Amino acid sequence: MQNAVVSRSEWLNSRKAFLAKEKELTRRKDALNKERLSLPWVKVEKEYVFEGPEGSRTLGELFGAKDQLLIYHFMFGPEWEQGCQSCSMAADTINGNLAHLNARDIALAVISRAPLPKIEAFRKRMGWSFPWLSSFANDFNSDFGVYFTPEQRGGSGYYNFGTGQHPSEEAPGISAFYRNKGTGDVFHTYSSYARGVEGLLGVYSLIDLTPNGRNEGALAYPMAWVRHHDRYQTA
Repeated sequence: MQNAVVSRSEWLNSRKAFLAKEKELTRRKDALNKERLSLPWVKVEKEYVFEGPEGSRTLGELFGAKDQLLIYHFMFGPEWEQGCQSCSMAADTINGNLAHLNARDIALAVISRAPLPKIEAFRKRMGWSFPWLSSFANDFNSDFGVYFTPEQRGGSGYYNFGTGQHPSEEAPGISAFYRNKGTGDVFHTYSSYARGVEGLLGVYSLIDLTPNGRNEGALAYPMAWVRHHDRYQTA
């Protein structure tokens, strides 16, 4: 169905009214971002060791010379042949922003439960350069709410801080950490899941501006159209 077609002046009046709502949303988001900075932290007491291309790395070592660390929890189970398509879309955005993050004293790593050889083969195929390590031998994914046993999935409200469920044993998320360089202590400062990681799906910011928007209502689920960037077929 086509939208109403009006004169330029009528269009401008409608657009200005909508702009006021957009500005209010931006102000509210700025306030929420500021409030996030005052949330309490939790000291990470457990020693997590990951396997990477350069050998074993602890959580603290993932910071490198930075004080801050972001970890993207990428859905890639040990038995999977390739990584999640939606997480791969997020990874496309992450990879392009790595240099900008590093310039702001932020290290970034991607963590999956898949064994390192599978991760490396998939990373090479996709052309990504960000640090990607395996948590196959530790409890990191379970502890940070992105891996669930069959028993956990049998209950209700186990994902996103107990507010919902997820169709897979693997789930996406992003977590933030801070390291005290003087003591070496690492603190977990924030995690976000479900639509809380939507900001990493940069293409949606562009799709949302188009006349049809996301247009996902008739799909089996909202992101059913997503493919790995090397698997889209040109008509």
